[in-house]
Amino acid sequence: MAAVLLRRLLSSAFEEVYPALSPDVQTAIKSELLLIIQMETQSSMRKKICDIVAELARNLIDEDGNNQWPEGLKFLFDSVSSQNVGLREAALHIFWNFPGIFGNQQQHYLEVIKRMLVQCMQDQEHPTVRMLSARAAAAFVLANEHNLPLLKHFADLLPGVLQAVNDSCYQNDDSVLKSLVEIADTVPKYLRPHLEPTLQLSLKLCGDTNLNNMQRQLALEVIVTLSETAAAMLRRHTNIVAQAIPQMLAMMVDLEEDEDWANADELEDDDFDSNAVAGESALDRMACGLGGKLVLPMIKEHIMQMLQNPDWKYRHAGLMALSAIGEGCHQQMEGILNEIVNFVLLFLQDPHPRVRYAACNAVGQMATDFAPGFQKKFHEKVIAALLQTMEDQGNQRVQAHAAAALINFTEDCPKSLLIPYLDNLVKHLHSTMVIKLQELIQKGTKLVLEQVVTSIASVADTAEEKFVPYYDLFMPSLKHIVENAVQKELRLLRGKTIECISLIGLAVGKEKFMLDASDVMQLLLKTQTDFSDLEDDDPQISYMISAWARMCKILGKEFQQYLPVVMGPLMKTASIKPEVALLDTQDMENMSDDDGWEFVNLGDQQSFGIKTAGLEEKATACQMLVCYAKELKEGFVEYTEQVVKLMVPLVRGPEYLTQMWHFMCDALIKAIGTEPDSDVLSEIMHSFAKCVEVMGDGCLNNEHFEELGGILKGKLEEHFKNQELRQVKRQDEDYDEQVEESLQDEDDSDVYILTKVSDILHSIFSSYQEKVLLWFEQLLPLIVNLICPHRPWPDRQWGLCIFDDIVEHCSPSSFKYAEYFLRPMLQSICDNSPEVRQAAAYGVGVMAQFGAESYRPFCTEALPLLVRVIQSPDAKTKENVNATENCISAVGKIMKFKPDCVNVEEVLPHWLSWLPLHEDKEEAVHTFNYLCDLIESNNTIVLGHNNANLPRIFSIIADGEIHEAIKHEDPCTKRLANVVRQVLILITLCKVLELFNF
Repeated sequence: MAAVLLRRLLSSAFEEVYPALSPDVQTAIKSELLLIIQMETQSSMRKKICDIVAELARNLIDEDGNNQWPEGLKFLFDSVSSQNVGLREAALHIFWNFPGIFGNQQQHYLEVIKRMLVQCMQDQEHPTVRMLSARAAAAFVLANEHNLPLLKHFADLLPGVLQAVNDSCYQNDDSVLKSLVEIADTVPKYLRPHLEPTLQLSLKLCGDTNLNNMQRQLALEVIVTLSETAAAMLRRHTNIVAQAIPQMLAMMVDLEEDEDWANADELEDDDFDSNAVAGESALDRMACGLGGKLVLPMIKEHIMQMLQNPDWKYRHAGLMALSAIGEGCHQQMEGILNEIVNFVLLFLQDPHPRVRYAACNAVGQMATDFAPGFQKKFHEKVIAALLQTMEDQGNQRVQAHAAAALINFTEDCPKSLLIPYLDNLVKHLHSTMVIKLQELIQKGTKLVLEQVVTSIASVADTAEEKFVPYYDLFMPSLKHIVENAVQKELRLLRGKTIECISLIGLAVGKEKFMLDASDVMQLLLKTQTDFSDLEDDDPQISYMISAWARMCKILGKEFQQYLPVVMGPLMKTASIKPEVALLDTQDMENMSDDDGWEFVNLGDQQSFGIKTAGLEEKATACQMLVCYAKELKEGFVEYTEQVVKLMVPLVRGPEYLTQMWHFMCDALIKAIGTEPDSDVLSEIMHSFAKCVEVMGDGCLNNEHFEELGGILKGKLEEHFKNQELRQVKRQDEDYDEQVEESLQDEDDSDVYILTKVSDILHSIFSSYQEKVLLWFEQLLPLIVNLICPHRPWPDRQWGLCIFDDIVEHCSPSSFKYAEYFLRPMLQSICDNSPEVRQAAAYGVGVMAQFGAESYRPFCTEALPLLVRVIQSPDAKTKENVNATENCISAVGKIMKFKPDCVNVEEVLPHWLSWLPLHEDKEEAVHTFNYLCDLIESNNTIVLGHNNANLPRIFSIIADGEIHEAIKHEDPCTKRLANVVRQVLILITLCKVLELFNF
């Protein structure tokens, strides 16, 4: 216990504890530890002391890499060559635990380290020494993952590591195999010189049924991990992939008979240690990693044979395999989807319930993976088949999964396709709900009812106002469930029912829902009042948070009275601070997987852990706060400061979300073979931007600005760094077409974050205007870098958009940055990328509209460039039309706001001939307003001689109306209506005058 406590103290509080000790005590600690290792006879106790030595050595490497414990290094050298096998084990254990122990002397000792590891790996008399040396070699490689010369120098250690992997597995020890998985994950290129034997060994171990399941799965994990981290390298070994796929499918057949399965009401979590789940996950990941072009031809025949097997386990596995490969083989499966769907639907009639379940799973997965094309092509047969399967009263697991598949189908189904089936859907859903509600009352079973309630919600959400006729059929029963399903075991049912009611309310609208709104609000308020009594993992929490937001949208301003009740729990959920920990390997292994922790290896035998429970609710709560701010506006003002204090830390850089989401996503999303998913981070950044926009000037204080500046700077620097890394990967010897696809996905993700940086800056400039320019200058060099000519077009697009915002919201002060952006902006008007042209043209427009006198010469210079774009032959093609319309709008703004920069009489007829605009709604408003100005002022050029242009004007306005270029609530609509009336009066007057020969 003393050893454990000392190690943890050194790990967590070294700086507070150790330097405060006297030099004599420090010396005594170091010498005592080394002495105890030499004297201790118990292996387990000796390991604990070695852990302390490694931790102390880690902390005694100073910032310059100097090892301040030379006695420790001498002990290491002496012990590794000792005749005492216990001391050799101790030295290797310390080195494995802290491979950076040599500090800045590592290069000097490189040959000694290598000789030490090779010698120990060849110790045939002592298996433990061989295993420890292999783990130590792996740890050393992992600790030096970026040192390519070192990795190359140590490549000849790999055969010894592979031998140790093989030997240790047959001694029921998977520790070396785990090290091999880490290498495949972190330093896959280290395996390149001996990749074939590495893969062959992994295949052999995976297929050996004499080994335990975990060892077999870890062996498969080596191959699957390489399909994610070194796909191009693995694609050169198609023979291995072809052999690995049957191994995965064989694992998926490893199922047990269970008589109670079909009607189990409590669903146990998937047994992730089972071969079936491991095989399915591996297949999914490999398909995503290697791509369908390689995987589908290899697996297709295997699946077809399995589906024709008389043993239900094979048919079940075949269908689950189809579900698993859909994402990775998306493009290749689309061409044969009709054949696949027809075949899968047959299995909804299979005699075995678990096969029918798997068929439901496949249909639901395809509905998600291939939406909305799947819904458009197969709506008739799929809806009919799923509704029929939901009638399987003797097998509620099958019923529930059919309802779940129906949810997948309707969520992405176009409304127009679903409407013809509404009567039939409602009939089946209502009859099933009635039956299952009775079963809940009589037997307490709830599984199917939970799914049916969600199916009803999904149908209503898609059908919207078309659901009104069915409202009264469902609402009484749903209210009954919320009111009476208060037992702990019914929490999920109650939460889903709350969600269903709020979605139906949103679908049918306030007028219809108001009859029940008061009752529903009281039910929700009662639950909200008891919110503090809900356990942290209570599923009702997330449903309640979302339901309140929907009620806010339905009730509008009337919802403000409920804010005092709602905001407390919402802020509490949004403020959840996930538990994070830096642990050594031993602590990590001791923590239960059931505690909801995810870990990522950081090297040096340390791991970052994060408890993921509550993070999804946290993200949802942030979105809901923005929803309230948007819907209630001034009614939400009193909560502004609270929300801003909450939001700023949520988009923090390395200290919080960048690190948290990177590590968490790295652990969770490896399954799909991509870089950490940025969706949640970008959603929170978007929410923050909207919050600032809604609240306006004053919502951020100086501390917020200081912290936010650091965040945005970090995001931009990371953006440039990632681009450089992708360019390095393009020079790699394994670079191929599919690697480029993966790099493009990474680039898209980075650009998405860049758009959110732009969103935040837009909100700040629009709220604070020139007051924030001094703060912005810390970001200026990075934004200027974005618009350099050599940068990719999305960088230039968003860099220009940021300068557009500065001109629009911070003029006249914006001109002091003209030297950085004006020349690139003018050069970009005729850029090859339409997105860049659009951003540049918009910038010229705001320059004319908001820019000071200093911008006049540049407006004159921009005019011929804008005209060149407008008059190009392909100006109105789909990909170019938005850029072109921004150019037309910019010409109009120059004429309107800087008329002395241009010969208006010469340009105006051309400008009129370019109208109307109807793709870019925002610019259409500006253009139509200017047209109204000209008409209302009786501009003779626009009206033409004897009002000859009136039919043309009428046509322009009519075209804008047809294309809904302007929203009806926009004031411009009234102006256009008046213009049309004037035109009609003029035309009528002309007719009258003609009649009387005037």
